[in-house]
Amino acid sequence: MKRITVAALGAALAFGPATAQEEAEAPAAAGHGVEIAEQDWSWDGVFGGFDQTQLQRGYLVYEQVCSACHSMKLVAFRNLAALGFNGEQIDAIAAARQVSDLDQETGEAITRPGRDDDYFPDAFPNPITARYANNGALPPDLSVITKARGAGADYIYALLTGYQDPPPEGASVPDGKYYNAVFPGHVIAMSPPLMDGRVEYIDGTPNTLDRMARDIAAFLTWAGEPSLVERKELGVKVILFLIVLAGIAYAIKRKIWSDVEH
Repeated sequence: MKRITVAALGAALAFGPATAQEEAEAPAAAGHGVEIAEQDWSWDGVFGGFDQTQLQRGYLVYEQVCSACHSMKLVAFRNLAALGFNGEQIDAIAAARQVSDLDQETGEAITRPGRDDDYFPDAFPNPITARYANNGALPPDLSVITKARGAGADYIYALLTGYQDPPPEGASVPDGKYYNAVFPGHVIAMSPPLMDGRVEYIDGTPNTLDRMARDIAAFLTWAGEPSLVERKELGVKVILFLIVLAGIAYAIKRKIWSDVEH
């Protein structure tokens, strides 16, 4: 286990809606840490990488569950090619979503089926509407949520599996809120988004809460750092180049100084 200090000041950016009251009370709760268990992820280590099948399942969880409230403004439909989706699949995924645009003749605001070069559309037209639809809570954008949290994917997984109903004895949970062992203050406005069987996996993978939480955590990690694998590969190549260069430099030095020594 590792101790991660999850400051309540970041509650508005956490994976879960924060109400105006929670945002106002956040500084007072700063510094209270919670235990976040380290998980094993395919991208860990120097040679680790993403599992495309898992990323596709994670996108499915986002599309069927999270996208109803949470936006991902920095991800375009065409980026899904990195998950193994082909052009036809991406076109179908994009066309199934309505995006805001302007009529090229009248300039009036319209909605149209998405295209592959469009970014994931917002669930709500503006923050005011979002708060109104969520009892004053503002669902955060998830594009870089794993970068915003110190424990990254570990935090997302812990949060999604950290709901407790009924809450522990002695815990005070207001009406309309939920107890979560990981969220700062342990009281969160977001209802438990996942449960066994919530999403049907077409590849036959067991759709347990644990599996879905891991898959969406993987997808959000990829969204926050899509070039992770390429960066690791480049780092390995640079290290190998420096090792070879150092060997050549040492050989040249030996050659030059061998004449001086004699």
